[in-house]
Amino acid sequence: MSSLLALAALGAWIYLLAFHGRFWASGPQLPPAGPRECPPIDVIVPARDERETIGAAIGSLLAQDYRGPFRVTLVDDQSSDGTAEAAGRAPNLTVLRGVPKPPGWSGKLWALAQGVATTQAPILLFTDADIVHDPRHLASLAARLEQPRAAMVSEIVRLNCESLAERMLVPAFVYFFQLLYPFARVNDPRSRIAAASGGTVLIRRDALEAAGGIEAIRGALIDDVALARAIKPHGPIYLGHSGLARSIRPYPQFRDIGRMIARTAFTQLRESTFWLAATLLGLGLVWLVPPGEILFGTGWRFVAGLVAFCLAAVSYFPTLQRYDRAPWWVFALPVIALFYGGATLLSAVDAWRGKGVRWKARAYTGER
Repeated sequence: MSSLLALAALGAWIYLLAFHGRFWASGPQLPPAGPRECPPIDVIVPARDERETIGAAIGSLLAQDYRGPFRVTLVDDQSSDGTAEAAGRAPNLTVLRGVPKPPGWSGKLWALAQGVATTQAPILLFTDADIVHDPRHLASLAARLEQPRAAMVSEIVRLNCESLAERMLVPAFVYFFQLLYPFARVNDPRSRIAAASGGTVLIRRDALEAAGGIEAIRGALIDDVALARAIKPHGPIYLGHSGLARSIRPYPQFRDIGRMIARTAFTQLRESTFWLAATLLGLGLVWLVPPGEILFGTGWRFVAGLVAFCLAAVSYFPTLQRYDRAPWWVFALPVIALFYGGATLLSAVDAWRGKGVRWKARAYTGER
């Protein structure tokens, strides 16, 4: 059995590096640019209890260096902490007080739907209340939407990476997302793989309407991926990394990141016990077997484990470099994998116990 596991782990890493859409490349990155045409853009920011970050987020949006007309709409989703007041006031800022969420809707998507319904621009930017934007960001997104023409452009913004928990786990979060949704395949119109990052989504209104609007995915708890899947049949989509936007939401403790992962991990697996088991076994195979063989294997098993671990390390280096982390963090990968596996299992246990998903003081048990 040990021999088979060593071979399987080595084979898995050879496949991942050679044939899995260059997931390890940590790209592409959207460059600063300006569009030839500058159509009107409506920026919609859904927010619920975001007083600590909303001022900086809205301020950065209002300061965009975009030659065309744009307007920012903050949809205050029944906040209890004064989010709307903290956003400030400006001529091109509209603060929309959200109405109660109907059954069957996720909170964020209901807020977005209200914002879409009150705007008219042909281009929409959906962005989160904790994202700070470089003044060139909106123009750069519009340029990529224009050339080559896309129906939707999305980016993984740079995440906060200051605390020990963030330094250890945030680069891995981005890396695992790339492993799950290789960007090259997401950006290939011939591939069925679709994904997006909800922090920044620039989308054509006609493509959104052709996909059935926000209502078509109203119950999705992983809303960005659901939106990408709905849009891709109606036009090319682009997913990349952003050097022009960053999240200022902190995750100071390990438990904060654990809760963030556990919130939707089992939903990501379609609440399937089979896929949960397959995921945990896969994590063990690719992250635990190689170091195990290095420590306890002999002969060719040791060699297979060493080569597999080296391949894993090589695949992680670009992400570590993106987050300015030292190469030695690769040695923490087995522990990181155990953490993510544990959070995923916790997500499943919560679902089995009837707790469902909780976010922003809302429970989504039984709602999909």
